[in-house]
Amino acid sequence: MVETESVSGPDQHIQGVSEWVTTRDGRRLHAMVLPGPRPAEGPVVVFEAGAAATRSSWGLVQPEVGRFARAVVYDRAGLGRSPADPAGRGLDRMAGDLVDVLDHFGSGPFVLAGHSAGGVIIRLAASRRPDRIAGLVLVDPTDEAADVLFGSTFRRAERVVIAVNGVLARLGLLRRFFGRMLDAVPADVRADMEREAFTTEVVRTQAVQARTFLDELATWRETPPDLGDIPLTVISGGRPGDGMNARVRAVANASHARRAAVPGGRHVVAHDSGHYVPITEPGVVVEEIRRLTQP
Repeated sequence: MVETESVSGPDQHIQGVSEWVTTRDGRRLHAMVLPGPRPAEGPVVVFEAGAAATRSSWGLVQPEVGRFARAVVYDRAGLGRSPADPAGRGLDRMAGDLVDVLDHFGSGPFVLAGHSAGGVIIRLAASRRPDRIAGLVLVDPTDEAADVLFGSTFRRAERVVIAVNGVLARLGLLRRFFGRMLDAVPADVRADMEREAFTTEVVRTQAVQARTFLDELATWRETPPDLGDIPLTVISGGRPGDGMNARVRAVANASHARRAAVPGGRHVVAHDSGHYVPITEPGVVVEEIRRLTQP
């Protein structure tokens, strides 16, 4: 049974009040919850961050969603305030943790929002409980239809980035490369990010995830998770940058258009953004979540 333990009383943090979710195997995951309007109506919105990101990456989106829905952010194991998972970070494990988070917050319905690699995780979790999912918002998601992900160039670049990030984290310099993000978020979110988002533990978790992520994702090219008729929106960044040149951006957006080309699907381009749409154009994400929670 999923248990909770409040780690703070009523507070004024823009991302809400902290709770601990206990997974089915007894690990603990940190979440922050905004209750939404009273009485609560409509789906609960749960956010899944990118590969090496904490809950704070949603610091401009979740508070706005909290104005019209119950809104939950959480830290995957090994990120933010959640302890590392000794059993590893395969896709099955990460999606299972998200299902435990959903169980903790009720029977649904839920709208799930996932950024980057988080889009992969919410797709797999949604396929396990499709009856409880009212919609998905995939924000510049990693997608198996993008061939560029599976070449040697991308894999080599990923290894280099993780290695460099590890060195920078040990030297206390990693945060300097995310100044634009830190400057954009509210002060309390920024303080959380400076304390939690650029540590050696975060980079270690990123490395553990990367060991199997692309190989597992490659299997989806033949047998993707079955989402049935769950409505979904795919949001693409409209500009190169954030590690994506014009060719990679074009490939990524083509994969997004393909993902959205299903009944109930919708493809939206955030024209002024690169990869970090939740930071550069949070309103685009908020409005797509609103559309699914208040049809």
